[in-house]
Amino acid sequence: MSITDVLSADDIAAALQECRDPDTFEPQKFFQTSGLAKMSASQVKDVFRFIDNDQSGYLDEDELKFFLQKFESGARELTESETKSLMAAADNDGDGKIGADGKFTPAHGRRDLSSAGIRGRAVRPRGQTNIG
Repeated sequence: MSITDVLSADDIAAALQECRDPDTFEPQKFFQTSGLAKMSASQVKDVFRFIDNDQSGYLDEDELKFFLQKFESGARELTESETKSLMAAADNDGDGKIGADGKFTPAHGRRDLSSAGIRGRAVRPRGQTNIG
């Protein structure tokens, strides 16, 4: 699978351009610009599998560090603070991993994708809380 099988190459390029400098990656903005926030449950699951390097069913900080490179091989690594921020936003049970089963909350609001097998939370716009 290529990431461009489910996302537009132009949208990916635009999302990567927005965070090309260290400490500029914002998960919500990346999800919106790249098109991740608009994907179907099965597409999200495909992307999750694509990012899950060891196919363990979980994403850990080591895998998240290379998140941007999954969209373009020449992209930069996430900084330690960006990696921790993405993990904190998506690890809903505090185990240090984002699981491939349960809930995933795209940037535009809570969306139950249990049928897709994704668990976690993405960053919400400032002022919104995770209730539910």
